[in-house]
Amino acid sequence: MLMTPDTLLTAAVTILSVLFVFYTGIVVAQMRGKHSITAPAVTGHPEFERAYRVQVNTLEQFVIFLPLLWLATIYFKLLPWLPALLGLVWIIGRFLYMRGYLAAAEKRSNGFLITALATLGLLILSVWGLITTWMAVTAV
Repeated sequence: MLMTPDTLLTAAVTILSVLFVFYTGIVVAQMRGKHSITAPAVTGHPEFERAYRVQVNTLEQFVIFLPLLWLATIYFKLLPWLPALLGLVWIIGRFLYMRGYLAAAEKRSNGFLITALATLGLLILSVWGLITTWMAVTAV
């Protein structure tokens, strides 16, 4: 199971998503330095606060995204590449969210919407996959 094309694609998307999470931390560290905001402070210059919110919101979304990505990959076999594709869409949405939010708080909506739709897609694929697998396993 771990060496199929769909799981390898999802593994690559997982690594990309983890790298993005690391990147949000780097941006926060840069903003701390730029605006002389020392830890543990999480308030200060608005640019720092926006970068911090991007990081925190990305972490909040990540704990929902990652299990759904793998559940969809394991159980949704109708289009086995679709979970990885939705994972890439999630990363793109997060990037657009970050880019927009760093520019101005009101510019974060499109990226957030893309992220939310990708997450919803993964939730649907996960539930669909689990139901169809359950029905196949329990069939008489």
